Formats: sequence, structure tokens, C-alpha cells
Amino acid sequence: MAQTSHGVGGLTYDAKKRAWPAEFNVFLALVILVVIFELIGRIFLGDSFLFNTRSDVSGIFNEARLQIIILQVSIVGIIAIGVTQVIICGGIDLSSGSIVGATAMIAMSFAQVATVNGNPNPKAMFLAQGWTDLPVIVPLLVAIGCGLLAGLVNGSLIAYTRIPPFIATLGMMVTARGIAKWWSKGQPISFPTDSFAAIGKGLMPVIIFLSLAVLFQLIMSYTRYGKHCYAIGSNEDAARMSGIKIANHKILVYVIAGILASLAAVVLSSKNLTAQAGMGVMYELDAIAMAVIGGVSLSGGRGSIIGTVIGSLIFGVIISGFTFLRLDAYYQEMVKGVIIVGAVVLDQWRQRLRALRA
Repeated sequence: MAQTSHGVGGLTYDAKKRAWPAEFNVFLALVILVVIFELIGRIFLGDSFLFNTRSDVSGIFNEARLQIIILQVSIVGIIAIGVTQVIICGGIDLSSGSIVGATAMIAMSFAQVATVNGNPNPKAMFLAQGWTDLPVIVPLLVAIGCGLLAGLVNGSLIAYTRIPPFIATLGMMVTARGIAKWWSKGQPISFPTDSFAAIGKGLMPVIIFLSLAVLFQLIMSYTRYGKHCYAIGSNEDAARMSGIKIANHKILVYVIAGILASLAAVVLSSKNLTAQAGMGVMYELDAIAMAVIGGVSLSGGRGSIIGTVIGSLIFGVIISGFTFLRLDAYYQEMVKGVIIVGAVVLDQWRQRLRALRA
């Protein structure tokens, strides 16, 4: 007769372990990572990664570093929220970074002021048409429209032509990047209105990121939309037989991902006070890595927005940690590549482990 070790309330250890949410392991990895950087800093640099060591600054924690970590992942994190839903639904989106670039250029051109230092704005795209100093809602709606259109094209191609999501979104990635370069013939677009610039000021990107994360965590957990995402990602044929309109739902998922990418473009261009065609390069891979690190399965049907948020923090801690250790930027790029590959390997290992337990 198999022995079991009983714990509190008669639950076995294994039962309690299975009851832990998957996000707990991801959070534990985040804590371990912070501890590692803290120990390395104390031993080799005589400095602290997490805590404040300056006598002229009050406070226990290094608030500046903590703010930098969350700020540098918040914009890509907005994209990752949409990418998470796509992956849970069994798809992939390689176009989000290019959508950021195209949307930033187009939206910023509707957010420009008419004059700079009393002279006509030399960068204004629509000065002759009088489309300057517009209310902030105008560039916001333009940005949402760009993301909606891109997501609609992605979703429709995948749902109705049955081509692989990799190919459909790869095509959109190339097309959107071309649009970003064509829009102003490669020239940056600058001088936004104060109301538009306020969107990316201070900790606003963090507030927007966390607000969207909470919203979509609730949507994925408690609405029919979320349940259908998990059902389609787990078994598309079974979901179709249960009456779920697969094509319509996939289109909706990609539309939401496109809109979130466009919102990230607004935050990014507002924060930088300029838009450039090269914005968002590699953001799609960073977003996918954040999601997979956070426990989202590339095979679909598993994962959560909370996990992706923690995954984004892990991503930020790693980059900030290497900066803290004074490693050059090109080493950081190499590490990011290892992280992306490692995230996929980790996902494959998790899938094999589940298969053995089943």
C-alpha cells in the first residue's frame, strides 16, 4: 500500500503542492533572482542591488532602481498582455513590435503642436491642413484604429485562410515596419501637445500597464471570452464541437492584441516625446519571452496575465541586474537571446513533465 505523508488538515504534501498556483513558482524564481544579484553585488562590488546604501538618501530600498525596473518593462508589458491572450488561444503574434512603430508614427502626427518657440512647427505633418493642437482623444482614437485594423487583418488571415499564425503575423510585421518608414519618409515626428506628452510622464506607463493587467486578468478568469480562449488553446476541435465560434473568437483575440500594441506605441512615443520608424524593434520577442517565462504554454491553453506580469518583472530584473554588474550593452543583448531560447526550452520541459504526470 502506497505511503503518503500527511500535513495540516489531513492533506498530503503532494496534494498541497498541486494546490499551489502556477504563478507561485514564477514568483519564487523572481525572488531567487533578486537574492542572487544582491549576493553578487555584496560580495564582488560592495554594493546592494535592492537596498539603499547611500547615507544622503532616505529609505530602505533603492527606489530609483525599482522604478527603473518597472518602467523599462511596462511598455513591453502592455504588449505582453495581448500576446499572452494570443498564445493561450493557441496562436502567436510576431507583428506587435512593428505595429508599435507604425502606430507611433501615425498617432504622433495627429498629436503635434502648431508652433514651437513662436515659429511654425518644422516637423508638423499636417500643418497645412490645420490638424495641429488637436485634443488628445484624436491621436488616441487614431492609434486604436491602427491597432484594430492590424489585428483585424491578422485575425482574418488566420481564421479564414487557415495559414499559420507565424506566417500571417510575420507578413504584418514586415508590412507595418514598411508603413512606419513610409509615413514620414523615415524622418522622426516630434513636438507633441502637453496633453499627449502627459500620457508617458513619470510613472504613468506603470499605472497603465498594471491597470490593464488587472482588467485582463479579471476578463480571462471570469468571462466567457477568457473561458473560450483556454478552451480553443487546449483543444480547438472540442471547442468547435461545443459551439464556440472559433473564427470570430480568433479575430477578436488578435484585434485586442493589436489595440494593446497600439496603446503601447502611444505610451512609448509620449514618454520619448518623439516617434521614430525604428521604435518597437524586437518588442514582440521580448513580449513572448515575458509570457513564456511567466508560465504561458506555447502549445496553448495554459497561462495567466498575473504570470506574465511576474515574467516581465523577471525580465526587467535580469536586464537591470546586468547593468548593476556593469556589463556592457552587447552582453545584455546576448543574455536576452539566451533568455528567449531558455524560455522556450523551459516551456517544452514543462509540457513533457505534465505528459509524464498524466
